[in-house]
Amino acid sequence: MDSRKPLSAFVICKDEARTIGACLESLAGFDDIVVVDSGSTDGTLDIVRELATSGMPIRLFERDWPGYAAQKQFALEQCRHDWCLNLDADEKLDDALRAAIHALPTDMPGVAAYAVRRADWLPGYGYPPRGVHVRSLVKLVHGSRARYDTSQAVHEGFILDGRVGKITTGRILHDRLISISEETPKIANYARLKARALHASGRRASLASIGLNPAGRFLKSYLLQRYFLCGRPGLIYAGMLAVYVFLTEAMLYRLEETPDLPEE
Repeated sequence: MDSRKPLSAFVICKDEARTIGACLESLAGFDDIVVVDSGSTDGTLDIVRELATSGMPIRLFERDWPGYAAQKQFALEQCRHDWCLNLDADEKLDDALRAAIHALPTDMPGVAAYAVRRADWLPGYGYPPRGVHVRSLVKLVHGSRARYDTSQAVHEGFILDGRVGKITTGRILHDRLISISEETPKIANYARLKARALHASGRRASLASIGLNPAGRFLKSYLLQRYFLCGRPGLIYAGMLAVYVFLTEAMLYRLEETPDLPEE
């Protein structure tokens, strides 16, 4: 008897023509693939439709952008099977992780989700070696035991009814092959959303948080997580994470003191 669980996957996208093909192709063997697009004009939709025509079980939805969590919740609700994997359009499964997901048993009592490891591409280096710490993220969920926390504007997370298992084989590969000039506006946007969420929760920026949190983020990434093993690309990566934290704290301060500034 085949004990493999039927699997859905869902991807939200807009203008991801460079990466969407590799993302969807890495989902080989999935029984149901939901793609929700919010207005692509760069050929993304052509790629998705071509893959669907070729036989991949893709169902495409076009929908206005309501925010990260709300869009992903909509996509999750369209999935046909209990177990659902979320990938961003610039992510893909490596072969080992795909095999590990397909090998999971049909039921794990009490398990609402699985966390998997994700490795970021470092321009000038590639994916970090095994000695470098990579993040574990909840990506595979049981649809009836998980929902997105739509109160979060950025770094959306799940509300789970059950425990989180871990898949330690393989990785999600995050394609960050973009220039610093392209990445900087994205970091600023994420920081703005994060600052607004923190402000709404009542958190305030202090002199210590503005000065020390970015330094702590840099030291954690570069030394404790061992990105120094990746040479100058690792240094730049740790520095960009510190910039994100600094911008978040700076924008949070501006929201408190000068809330009418347009950039915040």
